[in-house]
Amino acid sequence: MGIVIDFPVSQCRQLCKIGTRGRRHPPRTWAAGDFGREARMDVQINRESGVPLRLQLGRQIALLIATGKLEPGCSLPSVRALATRLKIHYNTVSRVYQDLVDSHLVEKRRNRRLIVPLPGTRTGKGVATDLDDVINAAIQMAQDNGYTLQQLRQRVQQRLLAQPPDHVLVVVNEPGFRKLLQVELEQRLECHVASCSLSDLSSNRELAIGALVVGAPGNMPEISHLMPKDRAPFPITYSTAEQHVALVRKLREPSVIAVVSVSELFLQTARGLLAPALGGRHTLREYLLPSDKPGNLGVFSLVFCDSIARSKVKAKNLVHYRLVSSESLVRLAKAMKS
Repeated sequence: MGIVIDFPVSQCRQLCKIGTRGRRHPPRTWAAGDFGREARMDVQINRESGVPLRLQLGRQIALLIATGKLEPGCSLPSVRALATRLKIHYNTVSRVYQDLVDSHLVEKRRNRRLIVPLPGTRTGKGVATDLDDVINAAIQMAQDNGYTLQQLRQRVQQRLLAQPPDHVLVVVNEPGFRKLLQVELEQRLECHVASCSLSDLSSNRELAIGALVVGAPGNMPEISHLMPKDRAPFPITYSTAEQHVALVRKLREPSVIAVVSVSELFLQTARGLLAPALGGRHTLREYLLPSDKPGNLGVFSLVFCDSIARSKVKAKNLVHYRLVSSESLVRLAKAMKS
């Protein structure tokens, strides 16, 4: 059960309130191998699960982007094409696409196509233009050119930000998800890992001094605006959830499945990704730590948990999900050494 985009929690709640229940239909799959650079988009929906179609579709597309299966530069199908193939309402696909645009996972082009942006791409307003013409000038030269001490301070700060990193800074909005990323990176990388929200970094850019800044795919444009032009943030890719979904499909009898996490976003995403496999046969229970008390988890056929919850709960059929992909960890380690 992979986690994908960094939707604001308020938006996740809004998505969960929107649902459509129709007649009984089998899961429908659409594969778009001819859109983009050899990208393939496999999406499944299930009307019987009770999970809103908007949430199912949005989370699954976002996971394909976050795991790299939809590569930067590839395009999404038109709203009408996807709605027709999945046999769902045009407005549902349109809202999902707008959610992806609002979360900066895709961007609109002049031909109205939605494109997966390149890592570190800067879009929109707010790109600063500071003292590039006097970057190597001394204090006196800067003053001679009419720059204030405050402007000079900003330039010195940017030069410090450009120094080689000695630690990792995780920049994610949702607190539980941010902590989850921090813990996993600390366990796998041989360096200090700090974390903050986008608003924290925006109000105090000194947090990024000496750090390799990493974040979720949906946060790349905002983080890029806060970084020097020659120092792009590092987008983290997530592990796929194929093996976890396959475990649910293998259950022969109607079962109750639990998902335990410290992140509300993790639980929201798990619900959307597992919906096609759950159908109307299985029941899903969610537990958000530390507020929820799972109790006896032995009654569940499967218990999916994140890297923090794993050490806090006990269950016979416990299934651990590592959020950060192995490929992303390798690239992170290389970036820290380069």
